[in-house]
Amino acid sequence: MKKLLIWVCTATLLAACGNNAEKKAGEKLQAAREALQRGDYSEAKIQVDSIKILYPKAFEARREGLKVIQQAELKEQEHSLVYLDSMLQVKQTEFEALKGKFVFEKNAEYQQIGNYFWPTQVVEKNLHRSYLRFQVNERGAMVMTSIYCGGSNIHHSAVKVTAPDGSFAETPASKDSYETSDLGEKIEKADYKLGQDGHVMGFIYMNKDKNVRVEYLGERKYTITMSATDRQALVGVYELSQLLSSIEQVKKDIKEANLKIEFITRKMQDSAEKEKAKEKEK
Repeated sequence: MKKLLIWVCTATLLAACGNNAEKKAGEKLQAAREALQRGDYSEAKIQVDSIKILYPKAFEARREGLKVIQQAELKEQEHSLVYLDSMLQVKQTEFEALKGKFVFEKNAEYQQIGNYFWPTQVVEKNLHRSYLRFQVNERGAMVMTSIYCGGSNIHHSAVKVTAPDGSFAETPASKDSYETSDLGEKIEKADYKLGQDGHVMGFIYMNKDKNVRVEYLGERKYTITMSATDRQALVGVYELSQLLSSIEQVKKDIKEANLKIEFITRKMQDSAEKEKAKEKEK
């Protein structure tokens, strides 16, 4: 009789605890729904996560909480998409206002992506001259080309730029260089991509108002001083590169947001269909 009484008391206590857990989980769920309604999506997800941690056996609350999380994630992506679309419009407006300052070159026969040059650095205006040329393609990828023209080869594959205060930056050896000649003139060119240029382009940008010395590094050294016009070309192309790169990044973020929305929507539809199937089985 005593054992029976203990069992009854224990069962009653467990039932009470279970009912209390369900009640507490329900309160958390309600808090999550309220947070969702007022647009506090992080708080909504935190409340649902707390149900899983504190009341792991409150299965109904956890199941309903999953719906709240999905709705919160969907709303987050939708808001993000609105912001990204707005940002893209702003940046494209900036680009439309800026692109008229540049020369755009694209050969439709063999180029899928065209390039922008500063007007003073187009090829026809710079024959027989040693200088640093800058260009950026439509997707924001910027390239610096060290061009050497002279009576004999120096076989250069890198350049070093030095400011008046002695600070400097130096490219690694170019992975894309070639040499040729034209009527006895030796011509050498080496390309360096932004981000793989030893911070040379960024260094010139920071020293755009100073006389920057350019040293060609090869079998023989050759030195020039960048003209103010060439420094201006670097500044213009560098800033256009930053703008075009940011446009590409926003487009990528928009694509990712749309994919996430599609994924979440599909999950919500699948969950709804499973619930309908269970209801029919009952």
